[in-house]
Amino acid sequence: MKTPLQRIRTGALSLAIVFIVSILGYHYLGKYDWLDSAWMVFITVSTVGYGEHSNSSDAIQILTMLLIVFGISSSVYTFGGFIQLLLEGEVERAFGRRKMTKEIDRLESHVIICGYGKMGHDLVAQLEHRKIPFVVVDIDPEKSRLAQASGLLSISGDATSEDTLRAAHFDTARALVTSLPTDAENVFITLTARNLRADIQIIAKSEHESSCPKLRQAGADKVVMPHRIGAQQMERMISRPTTAALVELFAEASNLEMELDEFHVGLKSRLVGLALSASKIKEQFDLLVVGIQKPDGDFQFNPSSTDVICTDDTLLLMGSLNNINRMKAEFQS
Repeated sequence: MKTPLQRIRTGALSLAIVFIVSILGYHYLGKYDWLDSAWMVFITVSTVGYGEHSNSSDAIQILTMLLIVFGISSSVYTFGGFIQLLLEGEVERAFGRRKMTKEIDRLESHVIICGYGKMGHDLVAQLEHRKIPFVVVDIDPEKSRLAQASGLLSISGDATSEDTLRAAHFDTARALVTSLPTDAENVFITLTARNLRADIQIIAKSEHESSCPKLRQAGADKVVMPHRIGAQQMERMISRPTTAALVELFAEASNLEMELDEFHVGLKSRLVGLALSASKIKEQFDLLVVGIQKPDGDFQFNPSSTDVICTDDTLLLMGSLNNINRMKAEFQS
């Protein structure tokens, strides 16, 4: 069964063909000029008629009768599709999709989430809390509609397709997360994404230990195994309950009291060359610098007040989200 939009397109095409053929028929068979030919077609299809007599030739009368049959049929078919479109809310959805496409076109430094399952749904909540822009991609139209109904930017399409990734503005994205049900799908998406861009961060979900090397070979920067993370958290709850509570505190998106965040020190940042004590991060923003990751990957936990901040260092900060944001705004290069 055709959708209302398909009915409108088919009907409009049929109506256009009927109009063109009829105008040509009146012009060449009835010797009407072009304007009169068009006039005859319009008054006939609209059933207005204006008292047109039947002194025309047999060919013109037959043409007129055919025009009435096919013209009115095409008109009814087309406008029936338009009425169905209105009744089913397709117009509103079409405008909604157009608006969403424009919003996606404006995205920069966003995250592409491939798969709106349980993990994708929870990831959306975390990113919304962090105010990180994102777009959801899912091949299931129902899941895509569910995401759109929740006010999310969403694309219904196959994430293994380059065209779908480009529609999600893959070229300006900061990261891609693939959390589809099977490891094979996640490997394929990872391969596709890595072939398109060498510099994008790719995070992939894996259900099996044996799939982790394949995902890394395909180009994934990080591989997440949900069941392993869950087992580690359960172990902490048993052996180190206070530590588990602290980890859960930082992991919970709804918690606004305490955050663990990071700050990359750019070349032009005013922090470059300052010792931690001279940076006044603690005094001015009430933040604790838990560690410093050096450009070579070396991580210094609990740095001393005399440690000097260098270009491309990453500071691991603990404190309230508002204070962290104020600190970033102050020292962002």
